Amino acid sequence: MQTKSQPYTIGLVMDFLAVSQQAAIAAYPWIGKRNKIIADGAGTTAMRDRMNLIDMQGTIVIGEGEMDEAPMLYIDEKLGTGTGPFVDIAVDPIEGTTFLAKGQENSLAVIAVAKRGSLLHAPDMYMKKIAVGPKAKGCIDIELPLTENIKAVANALGKDVKELTVMIQDRPRHEKLMNEVISAGARLKLFSDVDITGAIGTAIDEVDVDLLVGTGGAPEGVIAATALKCLGGDFQAKLLPQDEAEWNRCMNMGILHPEKPLTIDEIVKTDDCFFVATGITNGVLLNGVKKKDNGTMLTHSLVTIGGETRNSQYINAAFY
Repeated sequence: MQTKSQPYTIGLVMDFLAVSQQAAIAAYPWIGKRNKIIADGAGTTAMRDRMNLIDMQGTIVIGEGEMDEAPMLYIDEKLGTGTGPFVDIAVDPIEGTTFLAKGQENSLAVIAVAKRGSLLHAPDMYMKKIAVGPKAKGCIDIELPLTENIKAVANALGKDVKELTVMIQDRPRHEKLMNEVISAGARLKLFSDVDITGAIGTAIDEVDVDLLVGTGGAPEGVIAATALKCLGGDFQAKLLPQDEAEWNRCMNMGILHPEKPLTIDEIVKTDDCFFVATGITNGVLLNGVKKKDNGTMLTHSLVTIGGETRNSQYINAAFY
C-alpha cells in the first residue's frame, strides 16, 4: 500500500495502531477511579514505550506539553529506533481524561502522523474552529458569520437548514453561537468535552453531525484536522492568544501571524498523513475496551489514511 508520494508503509500505520491500542488497554484499569492524572500517565507511558519500538525517526509536535511540563511525550521529544521515515507525531494519550476518571463515555487514545515538517506546531491555547465532512468541503469560511456557514453547508448537503445539525461545546463562551444556530432554525447538538470526536463526526454518517463550530484547544485542532484531511473533510481555524505571553509563544513556535485564519492545508501541509484512535470507554465514534472473563482484552479502533491510498477502517482486535 505504499506509493511514490507516501513516506510510510501500511506497516507503519499498523505500528501506530498498536500504539493507540496499548495506550487504551493501559488506561482501562483506571476507568471510573477518579484519578485522571494516574490514568493519563498510564496511557502516556504505554504510548511512549511502544513508539520507541517503531522503525522511524519521529518527533512529537503535539504532546503532553513542553519538556519542563511533561516527563515524556513532550514537544520536540524524539521517538523511534532512529531508522526509517522522518515523521511528525501529534498525540493525546487520553482524549477525555475527565470522562475516563468518572467512568463516562467518549474517552479515547488518538494519534496523528505526517511526514516531517507537515503538522502545525500549535501552542497550547484556544483556537477557533469550524469543521465539516467531505460533502461540504470548500463551503466553509471561518471569517463569515455562523448563519452564512450554516446556509452554505445545508446547500452543499442538499438539506433544508432546519435539518442541519450543528455541534458546539457546552460552554458559556459559546452562548452567542448557540443562539445563532437556533435563530437560523438548525438543530443544536451540545457536548461537554472531546471536540476531536465532534470534528471527526462530521465526516462519519452514523454520527449525525453536519457542522462543528466553537473555540477549543489548539493541539486538539491539529489532530482533528489530520483526521479530517484523511477522511476528505474540511477544517479551518484561527489561533486566539489571550495575552502577550501566548502571542510570544506563537512567535517562538514559528507562527509569525497568529491572527491569520488557517486552512486545513496550512495546518496539515501534506496528504501523506494518517490518524488512529482506539476507544477507551464507549462513545459516539468507538466502543471502549472490554475485558472478557478469560482475561482477553478487546479493542475497537478507527484508522484513516490520507494520500493516494485514502481509506478508513474500523478495526476490532483481541489481546490474549
